[in-house]
This record gives sequence, structure tokens and C-alpha cells, in this order.
Amino acid sequence: MKKKYLLGILLLLLSAPSILAQNVPDPAYFYSEVSGLITQYSADRQALQRLYIADHSPERSGRFVQLHESYLSQLKSLKFNNLSQAGQIDYLLFQRDLNHGITEWQQALRDYERLKPALSFADALYQLEREHRRGKIVDAEASARLFDQSSKQIRALMAANAPKGRSLYDARFIETTTLGVKKVTEKFYNFYYAYDPLFTWWVQKPWEKLSKDLDAYAKWVLEQAAEQMPLDKSGIVGFPIGREAIIASLQYEMIPYNPEDLIAVAEKEFAWCRREMLRASREMGFGDRWKEAMEKVKNSYVPPGEQPLVINRLYTESIDFLKKNDLISIPPLAEEVWRMSMMSPERQLVSPFFLGGEQIIISYPTHTMEHDDKMMSMRGNNPHFSRATVHHELIAGHHLQQFMNRRYRDYRNFNTAFWTEGWALYWEMILWDLGFPESPEDRVGMLFWRMHRCARIVFSLNYHLGKWTPQQCIDYLVEEVNHERANAAAEVRRSFEGRYNPLYQLAYMMGGLQFRALKEELVDSKKMTYKQFHDIIIKENNLPVEMVRAILINAPLTENYTTNWKFYK
Repeated sequence: MKKKYLLGILLLLLSAPSILAQNVPDPAYFYSEVSGLITQYSADRQALQRLYIADHSPERSGRFVQLHESYLSQLKSLKFNNLSQAGQIDYLLFQRDLNHGITEWQQALRDYERLKPALSFADALYQLEREHRRGKIVDAEASARLFDQSSKQIRALMAANAPKGRSLYDARFIETTTLGVKKVTEKFYNFYYAYDPLFTWWVQKPWEKLSKDLDAYAKWVLEQAAEQMPLDKSGIVGFPIGREAIIASLQYEMIPYNPEDLIAVAEKEFAWCRREMLRASREMGFGDRWKEAMEKVKNSYVPPGEQPLVINRLYTESIDFLKKNDLISIPPLAEEVWRMSMMSPERQLVSPFFLGGEQIIISYPTHTMEHDDKMMSMRGNNPHFSRATVHHELIAGHHLQQFMNRRYRDYRNFNTAFWTEGWALYWEMILWDLGFPESPEDRVGMLFWRMHRCARIVFSLNYHLGKWTPQQCIDYLVEEVNHERANAAAEVRRSFEGRYNPLYQLAYMMGGLQFRALKEELVDSKKMTYKQFHDIIIKENNLPVEMVRAILINAPLTENYTTNWKFYK
């Protein structure tokens, strides 16, 4: 019996590698020679972010300059040519981000010094917070006096109209810095309040006054700057960054085109959309009156309360389609854990459509909304429009991205919207090409979103180039894409007041076109199957798409690599 038992254990051990091979992911998708350094950097950065919480404080900015310089020095000690391809890609992108971080934190130091007269109250309050970190016994009367003096300084700045003539950039810097001062001062106050009776007696009233004054000053600074901005009837206040800043951001994102090139690409893609829209309109019996055809589609909305049923149906149809065509591996747990929630009326003011990930957030009207707003919300989220957005938000879009990012190469923090949004939009393209839209109404719904992505490039770049106003952007969406006007206004407000990266809106279509170009290069040429192609990409985590291409074609890399992939033909 004992011999048989030992023999069984031996056989089990000998078979273990093959058993494990079936269940354990390839370790190549977890590590590289640089991944440990990136993991340490991420942990150090997060620890310092928890300690230095005041945005733009000189202490915080200076410490992060040191952090980035230290890790850049460590990275440079590695021999680039001795690294694996994964290590070289991590090296290049980590080096890029460290250099970018040094530049941005140094700029924050310069801006603080330049704007110090408008932040004259800040340094003394920063000092209080520094002292409490290790529990120093506080002088309660002195703290009360400082709070009172700081309130007087703030009110004097407002009385003197100190920010008059400042740019919106400067106003935002002062606003963010002021709110950072409030954050650390409130932390100081809450540490001693009630615990130290003398502190509570002295400081409560001065703090309540200072807290209100800091909030008022932050709001007032922005209002003063906004009053000097040339506003149109939209009332939207944005911050056009200009051509040079756009080009610098494109280089950072590894997009080797200038703004004018991208607008030309968007207009070509828009022309394709318009041709397809006319074809669908004719099939529906509307001839070339495509807006009338779209009106019919918009009016296919479901009654309040029934939108979740639509989402479930569209999700099931898209999942079945992905599996039937063997397009990508879908982990069963990813199918299990997604869920729904409903979007608040307030959030719908800036996000009139779906948001998603593990949780798909449904935009549909509530009883608190005005009648016109209810109708616009239902019409803009009709089942045919939603046919392109459900898989964009869930699988194989954002939910699957996030699911896989947490499980493969999770050390890669090279977040780029060209990968995040580009991948989700690419799936709209692929499902279109493979016949997912079943009727001309479905095609109209999917084309609405494709046109919308093209329009985002045109209006956002023209705005940031200083050529268009927010109202012109709204009108463009209404006239050329047939947006509901309230939804168009929400889209433009989200783009320019939501403090998104200025390239965020163009990243959808441009990232999608990058992935489409890669698909044409590798799948259409029969070098890879759809599933092989998609499975590799989704396991490499969030990267500039040019680096995804380098992985897939095993491109040679150099330590001074610069973007060069002209992906649009």
C-alpha cells in the first residue's frame, strides 16, 4: 500500500508541469527587466502622494522632481541593448514618463514662484501642516492668530482685485493651489480639534472663517479670469492650448502627425460615414434625406424603466457575435462580474450617453428632468444608437480592458487614451465590418457614433487651435452629426470644462485607426488570426499603439527611439 501511495505521488509530480501549463498564464506577460523598477516607482509615488497632498505646494513639487530624477538615474544604469523586447519597451516608456514628470514638476515650481503674490497666505499654512505630521504640540493661540491673519490676507487680495488680467491657466493654478492649502490646513485642524481642548477653544471660529474664505477665493479667482474670456452664447469656458502644445502632446503620445493632418484624416473618415449613411437612408426609404432617417431611428426609444432590458439584449447579442466569430478569448469571470447602474441627472449634464467598465452606467431620464431634456435623453440613447455603445463599454471594450489590465503586466502605468478609447472604438469598426448591424436602422445608429468620433477630432482641434468657439463646436455637432442640441452642448462642455486632456477626444478615432491599420497589416495578411491578434494586445496592457505594433512585428528598438509610424493610408 505504501509503495502504491508513493508511486501515485511521483506520477502526480511528474504530471504537474503539464497540469500547470493548462491553468497558469505565461509568466512572460507579467515581468520584464524593468518591471521591478516601475513597480517600486509606482509604490514610492503613491506613498509620496499620500504624504504631500497639497497640489502645487513647493514642497510637493520639489519632492516629485527628486523622485523622478532618482528613478531616471536608476533606469539609465541598465544596458538597453541587453534587455528583452518587453524590457526595451518598458525602458522607453518609463524614460519618457520620467522626463515628462521632471518637466511638469519643475514647471509647477516656476509657476508657484511666479504667482506667489496671489498666494501670499500659503507658505505659513503649509508650515503648520508640516509640523503636525509627527504630532508636534501646537501653540493654539498662535494657530488661531495665523488663521485670522490668513483670512485677512485673502480678503485683501480680493479687495485689491489681485488676479485682474490673469490668464485662465494662471487662474486655474491659483484655484487648485488654494484648494490644496485648504486641504492640508483642514487636515491640521481636524488632527487637534476636540483632542486638544485649548486648541478647540482658540481655533474653531478662526478656522470656520478661513475655510469659507479659501473656498470663496478659489471660486472668485476663476470667475475673474472667466469674465475676461471672450464668451459666446454657450457660456462654456475652456482653455485653448495652441498649436505648439498640441504638437508636443502628439509627440508624447507617439502620434507622428500635426493637427492639420489629423483634421484631414477625420474629414476623410467623415466622408466615408456620410456615404454609408446615405446608403442606409435610401434603404429605409428616405432617399438622401439622412436626417429624416435618423429621426426615425431616434424615435425608436423605449419607455422609461425599460432601458436596462435593451442593454441586456444588446450585450447578449454582442457576446454571442464575438464567440461565434472566434474573435477574442473571454474569461468566464469577466462575463460574470459586470453590472449596471443608473446615471444621476446632474452627471447627465456632461455625460449624456453611457459610461462604462466593469459597471455600465446608463444615461436615461428621471422624473426630475424637464420634458425636453427627457425626450433628448431617450432619443439620444435609443436601441440602435446603443448597439455601438454596449460592447464599447463592456466586452470587448472597457470592461474587458480593465479586467485584463489588472491581471497582465499590471505594472505598466503608461495610460494613454489612444489605447483605452482607441481599442473600444476599434471594436465598433470590426463588428461593423463583420456584419453586426442587422438592419439599416442599426447601421444608422452605429454610423451616428462613428460620425461623432470624427466630429470630435474636427471640433476639438479647431477649438484648441483658436479657430472655433464652443458655440461653433455645438452647432457643428448639431448640423453635421444631427446631435440633439442639449446633448451637443453637454459633449462640448465635457470636452472643454471637464479638464480632460486636450487630445482625449481625438484619441477615440485615431487610436481606433491605429488598431485598424495593425489589423490590416497582420490579420488581413493572414499572418495572425483575429483571436491571436486580439489576445496578445489585451495582455500587453495600456501602451501607445505604436509600441503595440513593435511587439507584434518584433520591431528593432533603440534607446533614443522616436515615433515614426504613419498608420493612416
